[in-house]
Amino acid sequence: MSEDRLSQQLRFILEMDELKHVLRQTLLPGDQRRENDAEHSWHFALMAVVLAEHAEGDVDPLRVVKMALIHDLVEIDAGDTFAYDEAAHADKEERERAAADRIFALLPAQQSGEMRELWEEFEARESADSCFAAALDRLQPLLLNYASGGDTWRRHGVRRDQVVARNKHIREGAPALWEFAADLIERAVAEGKLEA
Repeated sequence: MSEDRLSQQLRFILEMDELKHVLRQTLLPGDQRRENDAEHSWHFALMAVVLAEHAEGDVDPLRVVKMALIHDLVEIDAGDTFAYDEAAHADKEERERAAADRIFALLPAQQSGEMRELWEEFEARESADSCFAAALDRLQPLLLNYASGGDTWRRHGVRRDQVVARNKHIREGAPALWEFAADLIERAVAEGKLEA
């Protein structure tokens, strides 16, 4: 292994540590602090291992774990775009693609290409792996929002129809998880955690 290759890999790894500084809107249950992107990615990766049996189609859990670990790396540059902020979504794709260009280019060429392809696959949501990954990426904050008493939803005036619209594609990657999520949304409304 060349020292140059190792240097590139280590520089990438150190740069990716910045993900710990990207705060999300979702609060962590218990201490009510905002979750960071690194915590979200870890939780999502763990969900891929534990919930793989609920995936629709033939899914490779290791590929889904890889997607979980890299899917938000672009937010180091692009920032986290709150799911229910329509104005911020206007240039989200452009910001994230520019970030992907810079971030994945830090790696040696072969690894750069592999990670970029995996990120693109996740974004496209066309394969069984990426549909399942996207389902988990949506389910994770839904679980935390419910468990933290709906604080983020209430703080931002998020309504039931917005949550359903944002999360309904969970069904594509994991129908059983969508059934659970749909029920959780209704419970959140009934318990006053989410506006009807």
